[in-house]
Amino acid sequence: MKKTIIAAVVVVLVLAGIYLIGRSPGPSVPSMSDSGLPTPSVVPVVETNTSGKTTQYQNAELGFSVNYPSAWEADNQNTGVTFVMPIDQSQVSTVATLQAAVDVAYGKCAFPPVTTVNDRQTVTAGGNTFNMISMSNNVQGRSYFNRMYSLQHGSICYLFTFTSVALAPESKNLTGSNLTQAQNNNKAIVSTADSDFTNMVKSFTFVQGPAGEDETQAAPAHSPQH
Repeated sequence: MKKTIIAAVVVVLVLAGIYLIGRSPGPSVPSMSDSGLPTPSVVPVVETNTSGKTTQYQNAELGFSVNYPSAWEADNQNTGVTFVMPIDQSQVSTVATLQAAVDVAYGKCAFPPVTTVNDRQTVTAGGNTFNMISMSNNVQGRSYFNRMYSLQHGSICYLFTFTSVALAPESKNLTGSNLTQAQNNNKAIVSTADSDFTNMVKSFTFVQGPAGEDETQAAPAHSPQH
């Protein structure tokens, strides 16, 4: 069962990435290789507690920072960061997965093809304009909800993804009032996580990446004469 849930989450993230992989590289920018993949990191990721409830994630190599709830667990990736959101196990619910991600790649932003889009909007925050879609689906009793934002910055695409998975009530033998309570709690838990995710996206700011040495000012070493 756990493998099925993980696979479902991975499918959404992989579909989102399909459109960003294999595209021709855009104009060269510091800290990116010609292949469109990040070069080995020379600038560490900075995480600073900005308040008792939020932490700032800053990645100068990929050129961005976001504020996220301190309770989230950040997992750094070569092309961005994935956040695992905690789930209150004391509540009666079937929510099994809450996850957010920020991915950076060369290419034109494009959402994955989906059969049903619940909502599609353009959102402006902090001087940035994001495209947004949300989608939901039910497969074998499990409920899936995803929200995605994209931001095009020159030849680089920033893609933000929220994923939630709720198990079938039968998996926890929920019936009657417990089932109703679980359904209500599921909605509240996912709604809160989705809201926190949107706030993280709106906190997005660009960060100046590390600058390389100006080679026109560097004196070449003289080779010994033979």
